[in-house]
Amino acid sequence: MLIMLAMLVLSACSERTEDDSALRASIVTPEEEKAVALYKSQCLSCHAIDLGGRVGPSLKDVGTRLSEDEIRDIVTDGYRGMPSYRKILEESEIQSIAAWLANMNEEQEGDT
Repeated sequence: MLIMLAMLVLSACSERTEDDSALRASIVTPEEEKAVALYKSQCLSCHAIDLGGRVGPSLKDVGTRLSEDEIRDIVTDGYRGMPSYRKILEESEIQSIAAWLANMNEEQEGDT
């Protein structure tokens, strides 16, 4: 079982060469740049470059379903198969990702 999980993670990680223009387009501030870099290093393998989901669920428009605090709690404590990042990321890094994800839909709506 562990071997299968490792193979799945490695295969997902190998797809990191996908087009990340949508992520780069969301960068406006240095804080957003930090959040995107964290997303790419910690979240992309399960949630995809376009936030559409792979092993983990889609994070597109997650800010319309969950508050920034709820997102932060899920990243911190884990949820339904997602591991806790409490010991992996600093609290400020978790907050950065949560804020970015919570506000992604607002930025995209402003572009239309």
